[in-house]
Amino acid sequence: MARSSSTTLPASSADPGLNEAATRIIHKLLHRFDGSLALRLWNDVTHSFGQRVGQMAPTFTLVLRDPKVLRDLVLKRGPIPLADAYFQGRLDVEGDLYAALGLKSHFQSLDLSGRERASLLLDALRLAFTPSRKIAPASHVPTTRQFNHDHSLESDRAAISHHYDVSNDFYKLFLDERMVYSCAYFHAADDTLEAAQCQKLDHICRKLRLQPGERFLDIGCGWGALVMWAARHYRVTAHGITLSQAQLDEANKRIAAEGLEDRITVELRDYRALEGEGVYDKVSSVGMFEHVGLANLPQYHATVHRVLKPNGLFLNHGITHEEDGWKPSVDTEFINRYVFPDGELDRVSAIQAGMEQARFEIQDVENLRGHYARTLRHWVSRLEANHDEATLHVSESTYRVWRLYMAASALEFESGGTGIYQILASRRPATRSYAQPVPLTRRDLYDR
Repeated sequence: MARSSSTTLPASSADPGLNEAATRIIHKLLHRFDGSLALRLWNDVTHSFGQRVGQMAPTFTLVLRDPKVLRDLVLKRGPIPLADAYFQGRLDVEGDLYAALGLKSHFQSLDLSGRERASLLLDALRLAFTPSRKIAPASHVPTTRQFNHDHSLESDRAAISHHYDVSNDFYKLFLDERMVYSCAYFHAADDTLEAAQCQKLDHICRKLRLQPGERFLDIGCGWGALVMWAARHYRVTAHGITLSQAQLDEANKRIAAEGLEDRITVELRDYRALEGEGVYDKVSSVGMFEHVGLANLPQYHATVHRVLKPNGLFLNHGITHEEDGWKPSVDTEFINRYVFPDGELDRVSAIQAGMEQARFEIQDVENLRGHYARTLRHWVSRLEANHDEATLHVSESTYRVWRLYMAASALEFESGGTGIYQILASRRPATRSYAQPVPLTRRDLYDR
């Protein structure tokens, strides 16, 4: 049976009418929550809600610092108003953030009668006329970018800068020491993040069957971890491209510190500006595919095909959407507004079909969904542990955006709503008679 309880303060501590309206709103919205949560109002009145009140302690507490959070929740519906309020410091989450994110599915499935909706609207209008409260914790709200998905050179450069040029020092607080900002590869559940990222870098190099002296291109090279690993451990000549000036600067510093300038070059370049044909023996794209745009995928595949030598290998490591492709939703609105402007995901089947249309032969496909969920939980834990230092480099709001988006993403990967795949393909040469581009089995990937 749904229950609610509250611990109240004297009536003089707050406007009784305002409290009554707020209490009615939160009761209608939260009493059917599948779990147990606490909600503390701006006047320190605390309510407990959920189907399991009395059976278990609340797993998290929502702290409302402004009555208008409830107004926005009623008038705008869904979890986006709560996310906005959290970024602005008008709402806090104490306790288990992952459990709190269960409110997303709760609000999406909430079924209210017409009478309940009318009552909610009346109470929300009462809250609309209350003065906004001054909030201190997150005075700077991250700039939201509105993009039109045209994926022009200028638009893509701005979108990448929006996400990756935040602060190198900020990323260092939650990434591994090599600054690998993509899914790690865990051999065991208790692997450290550092070990798992090294394993991922080596796994990619092994899949590409890199050989000494080969020319290797990494599209979207980030801070240079993969090109450095490939050059040092596989003796290739590596070239990386990125659209982020901050990443380029850091990558050049790291390459120089390792004494690898003679085998690695990195530059600020869009993949569409790559020149030549049959230039590289092997090509990788790790965590960059999501920024290409669905309409641009044919050009993307054609460009990789052009710069790759016949029979050469191409590894595409990218996030996918597992249901109906990339359509407007709460998830896509949040991602495009705050995190990856102009990001678009496709189904793995559509990606493979596009690669085949570009005359690639699919050699291997691996699902890394469980690995990314674990990676994201590592990142969230590290970021939370470094909160104070993080807010020396970015605003409190930016910290909250990254914390929430990574935690929500972990749950999406765990639920299967989002996937991630490594697709290994080879460039078909002009003639149908050609050598086998990879060994007959995967044994060489795992033999040590």
